[in-house]
Amino acid sequence: MKLQVNLGANSYPITIEYNALANIKETINVNRKVAIITDTGVPEKWVNMVAAQCPNHFVLTFEQGEQSKCFDTYKYLLEQCIEHNMSRKDCVIAIGGGVVGDISGFVAATYMRGIDFYNIPTTILSQVDSSVGGKVAIDMGSYKNIVGAFWQPKAVIIDPQVLSTLSIRQQHNGLFEALKMGMILDAELFELFEKDDLNLETIFQKSISLKKMVVEQDEKESSLRKILNFGHTIGHAIESDCGLNTFLHGECVSMGMLFFIEDKALKERVLKIYEKLEAPQVPDYSVDTILDIISHDKKTTGATTTVVKVPTLGKYILEEYSNEQLRDVLERGPYEK
Repeated sequence: MKLQVNLGANSYPITIEYNALANIKETINVNRKVAIITDTGVPEKWVNMVAAQCPNHFVLTFEQGEQSKCFDTYKYLLEQCIEHNMSRKDCVIAIGGGVVGDISGFVAATYMRGIDFYNIPTTILSQVDSSVGGKVAIDMGSYKNIVGAFWQPKAVIIDPQVLSTLSIRQQHNGLFEALKMGMILDAELFELFEKDDLNLETIFQKSISLKKMVVEQDEKESSLRKILNFGHTIGHAIESDCGLNTFLHGECVSMGMLFFIEDKALKERVLKIYEKLEAPQVPDYSVDTILDIISHDKKTTGATTTVVKVPTLGKYILEEYSNEQLRDVLERGPYEK
């Protein structure tokens, strides 16, 4: 399956097919210097499969985890690009999950004012969400994605076979982002999660197609693309408050969505899906601490924060919330019925 993200000069293809990793030359010009960036959580066989097709490459590996999406890792990767004499004609290939894609894309966006970037996502979360759309970034302290850019990849290559090495927790982590897309845009996608057996192929295709559609209409998040932040306002804050490695990103998004589902019957349906996907409970939190973290979020402008609410399945509302309104939401908690 091939899709095209239509963004004018920034357009690029998405390839979704088994064994795509063995045929990257169909998509990528590998006859140049290639920086392959990955982390310790990615099985070597996937990295080696890509590297074997690149005559002039070097591999840069950093420690798995959100804590590595920082200035120190970013500086190290840039230093290695310089040491290997990379030019503006060369490229970066990311092989890994969202952390790898985010920091690799930011390296590509800023090295020599921008070089070609290719994304090969190896987790469900990165395949259905972060690999499409061109958001690249690093964290600063406990603030997620606070330093970054929009830098669209030249191509995204999704090979479902890489998911065979994922843990069950990582699989579920990615599915929360797909569930999010169903809640805000597609009731049929949501209903797939209520079936006894999950049709992952259909879930992936629907999720990626929806993400593509939103990005095409609003590349740099000036309006419509803000809906993709459903669950992120409070979810990011919980992720930061608990330490960036306590919960996985999708797990925190699942927590954050509960605060803004207005239909009580829908929330009950969501909680049943969460039980199936073994979602963690929302931990105890300090309202003041969460509000302080939200105040530094990119979605906060002046005295208000843009929140995404779901009044009913497949529908969304964008609304500006004051600090007092957010306090009320946090004090009511996620499980209010």
